[in-house]
Amino acid sequence: MKGWTILIVAVMILAVVVGQSPTPSQCTEEKNQLENTCRTVSVMFGRDPTAACCQLVRAAHVECVCPFVTWKLVAALGGVQRAIRLIESCGRNVPHNFKCGSVTTP
Repeated sequence: MKGWTILIVAVMILAVVVGQSPTPSQCTEEKNQLENTCRTVSVMFGRDPTAACCQLVRAAHVECVCPFVTWKLVAALGGVQRAIRLIESCGRNVPHNFKCGSVTTP
């Protein structure tokens, strides 16, 4: 999972499926766009994601990102609550008891 940024972890915790499921190649493209657009040190220091990053966060598909979610990645972000705050700052709702990878939201 090298190259994934802290914000990508936040995105993986919440991505909600809307519409038709993407193909594997579409998931790869989505992951790459998130990684390239959201890669920022500022998020690791408590700043909000950029507008371009948030646009991708809002469009993210659960089946593209959840396979990569682990407790280790969430811990690197600063915990589930911080990840939820980052995602919600992009205008996405975080469902309670949502299972994504090995993490379930409170």
